[in-house]
Order: sequence, then C-alpha cells, then structure tokens
Amino acid sequence: MNRITLILCLAACEAPSSRPPVTPLAAPATTAATADPALLAAIAGAVRTEKERARDGARHPAETLTFFGVRPGSHVVELWPGGGWYTAILAPYLRDRGELAITHFDPERNPDSEDAKDARAILERLARTPEVFGRVVRVPIAPPDLVLGPDGSADVVVTFRNVHNWIEAGYETPVFQAVARVLKHGGVLGVEEHRASGEPTDQVINATGYVPEARIIKLAESVGLTLEARSEINANPRDTKDHPHGVWSLPPTFAGNDVDRDKFAAIGESDRMTLRFRKR
Repeated sequence: MNRITLILCLAACEAPSSRPPVTPLAAPATTAATADPALLAAIAGAVRTEKERARDGARHPAETLTFFGVRPGSHVVELWPGGGWYTAILAPYLRDRGELAITHFDPERNPDSEDAKDARAILERLARTPEVFGRVVRVPIAPPDLVLGPDGSADVVVTFRNVHNWIEAGYETPVFQAVARVLKHGGVLGVEEHRASGEPTDQVINATGYVPEARIIKLAESVGLTLEARSEINANPRDTKDHPHGVWSLPPTFAGNDVDRDKFAAIGESDRMTLRFRKR
C-alpha cells in the first residue's frame, strides 16, 4: 500500500471522538508591533539565515514567543530544536539576562540516524558563533529517560511542531512528565503543533503529522498542567489537512516535489494550534 492510499484509508477509519470539545479560552491579542523591542531586535539579528527569515510571515515568532510569556530574564528550555530556527532568536534575546537550554541527542550514537545528524547540525551551528550561542546550555537526552534540568528551575518550556514525533516514537508521556518536573510552579509550557481535524488514531497522526488539540491537552493535564489560553496566531484556514504526504506536502518540505507544488505553496504552512499551559 503506498503512502497516499495509507493516509486516505487511515483517515476513513478514524475513531469517533470520546471527549467533548474543549471550550476555547480567550487569549490576549498579540502583534509584532506590541512585542518587546529587544525581541524584535533578536528576530532581526544577523545570526539568522535568509531562509529562516523568509518563514517569519508563516511562523509569527514575535507573537508566538510573546504569547508564551518569554521575557529577557526568563529561563527557557527549548525541546527538540531541530535546525535552530527558534534557537537563533531565543539565544540572543536571553543571552544577557536570562538562560536558554536546548535538548539534543547523542551525536555519536547511531551516527547515521536522523537524531544524530540533527544533533551534530545544531551543535555545530552553536559552536560556529560563540558570541551569540556560547551561553546556551546543551542538555543531552536519550528518551524515554529524560532530565531537562534541575526540578523547578525553568520559567518556560517551549516546543514547536514536535509532539507528532514523540507520539510516533511512543514517548510522549515521558516528555510531558519531564516538562512538569523542570517547570517552576507558575511556569509555562508553550506548544505549537500541526492541528488535526477530529481525533485521528495514532496511525493517522504518524502518517500525516497532524495531532488533535484534545490529545495534547490531555497529555498536559495528566502531568498537572492546566490549559491557560489558546491562540490562533498560527492558524491557517486554507489547510484542508487531506494532502497525499500529510503535512509534509506543504511548505517548507514539499514532499511531493513538483507535483501540485503551486497548489501547496498557495495553501502555505500548516494550520497549527498554539497552546499555553501553566504549572499551578
């Protein structure tokens, strides 16, 4: 069975939702114009690549980080930073008064694995520009055993488009448990993730990359975090979520290469939830 058939078949077999819809919580309006000037300066910083800057209109970094409550003096833990898209903003913003820690896998264990390649890439990027990244704390991880820092030490934990990977790997619960341990009382977990329609099965999540909001809310609640607010900063109503390669059909991946590329470019990046949880 090819990937297209698999996605369509799995989507047709989604289990009906057993949870009532979550009542939306109003979030304060946030705009780039009202963001901290120091944050805007970090977003405009020279350490960011042109390719990264080109995505600002889809990713809304000023609005998203403001919504998550990140401040210059915050102690922030960034989970699974990928190539460092947000790291390149957070590191200069927090360098003088706050602290940034990022997680990474062992770059030498299973060196041909995607996790090891990602670890080498982000660690090499940090090493190339010590004047910006020299104070970033590196947190080695080997799920499902996770320690993100001293218990009760972080003001904010952030994660961007990672929960679907944790579900596929089967360690989403240990990640949320580790988040709850590292957060201070009153601390925030900020989650941005591709948003599913309905409540798809794990097979559909793995095949498409889209996760239901209710699934993430349930995970957070199970470790003692409370949904405080949701924002539509990163919503995209053009995203129909029925693409042949799931979310990877859309930019920036374009998994179908030139097949319907113009159509997917016109849709833009995925429809994404932006959720703020609080540790009471």
